[in-house]
Amino acid sequence: MTSLRIFSEHNPHKAERAVYDRASVARELDRIGVLYEQWDASQPLDADASQDEIIEAYREQIDRLMKEHGFRSVDVISLTADHPQKDALRDKFLHEHTHDDHEVRFFVEGEGLFYLHANGRIYAVLCRAGDLLSVPAGMTHWFDMGPEPCLKAIRLFTTPEGWVANFTGSTIADRFPRLDKIESAA
Repeated sequence: MTSLRIFSEHNPHKAERAVYDRASVARELDRIGVLYEQWDASQPLDADASQDEIIEAYREQIDRLMKEHGFRSVDVISLTADHPQKDALRDKFLHEHTHDDHEVRFFVEGEGLFYLHANGRIYAVLCRAGDLLSVPAGMTHWFDMGPEPCLKAIRLFTTPEGWVANFTGSTIADRFPRLDKIESAA
């Protein structure tokens, strides 16, 4: 189930509020300029589906977003627990950063935890299959795919370079519970 936990940036041990229904998650995130939508993630895909097969399965939704928001490139991040670079990739995303571009993810399978840093709060959004999240350019955030990742997510970009991070150098992400511990912080 999709969920949102809102923490004070100064208290990573206990969420101030937890939200579990999608409509409320969307309202809370809209207040900080983040788009959250629920899409149908029921296209049949093989476990080893290629990037092109995944994109083609969701072509209609992708084309709509590309037209509406001027996205120029799309790719797929697909990670499993046996991925040889899972630890390095997890570490890369676990540091607070911004982008000059929207960060748009549509979760086709699996889950991941986005942490959005806005207005003195940390918004921890647990995304699962069917969730689309669009983090605006310039918003500080980080992402945890967990120690045993299992996810397929479509990523859209307005630049042809794709994912380019501007790391803040902050250690705030080190203080907040990771994906495998977030339930206990509610």
